[in-house]
Amino acid sequence: MRIRLILFWTLLILPLAGVAADCGASLHKARDAGHATVTVLYVPAAGWAYRDNDGQLTGVTVEIMRRFADYVADERGVELRLDFVEETDWSVFYGRVRDAEGGVFGIGNVTITDNRREELAFSPPYLNNIAVLITHEDVATVPGPAEAAEYLEGFKALAFAGTLHETRLEALREEHWPELEIERAGSNDEIIAAAADGTHFGYIDAYNYYGARDRGAPLRHHPAFDDPGEEFGVIMPLNNDWQPVLEAFFEHDGGLMQSAFYRDLLAEHLGEPVADLLASP
Repeated sequence: MRIRLILFWTLLILPLAGVAADCGASLHKARDAGHATVTVLYVPAAGWAYRDNDGQLTGVTVEIMRRFADYVADERGVELRLDFVEETDWSVFYGRVRDAEGGVFGIGNVTITDNRREELAFSPPYLNNIAVLITHEDVATVPGPAEAAEYLEGFKALAFAGTLHETRLEALREEHWPELEIERAGSNDEIIAAAADGTHFGYIDAYNYYGARDRGAPLRHHPAFDDPGEEFGVIMPLNNDWQPVLEAFFEHDGGLMQSAFYRDLLAEHLGEPVADLLASP
């Protein structure tokens, strides 16, 4: 299985041939000039990086990066301009950051893994994530993976291609349900819609589940499948020199994830239930 997953990732995030690499100012040049422009690639996602009713870009990760720019100005004396660049395809986003030059940051809720550390630099975590399995609300609660084939007979699995959610479903098929059919989706919204229609089940992140429920989606969460082991980080190309400053920002004044700013940010953009679930005490 490990070989198959490695081959899949290789095919998924091949270098973008013929496309100019994204680039941004290095920290070294920023210090010399006293100002700099860096690139922030983002994947649009409700609550995380989205346009508000006035058309302004905001969200948890967007505001964290803006807070970082304030920190760089206040603590390092460098005026930092953030050039936000949208990329709707997550796998293309990943490859663009990996292949970028200098001061380029990526905010796309990328899970920190050892394999990814071989080709990307990461910030400290900005979220301790919980992955949850969802179905239509009429489906009885599945006691555990061994009973999945019985309780979910007639359903197809839908996986967000290229993510650890896909890996989880592949493990379920390999260990408990060899006949399971897994289809691929390009977004969490696709998985939510298919589960709400009663045709599919799949993994999404806990904050997406609560957000969908708040919007009235008829979904059920199956706690026996909860996986709380993920951490999300801001990503950077390995050739960047901003990582130590970003790490210092995350640790500043008692730590970003322990701050009132962070908890208020989760509550504002993701809702109080998600803030209560995911914010550090």
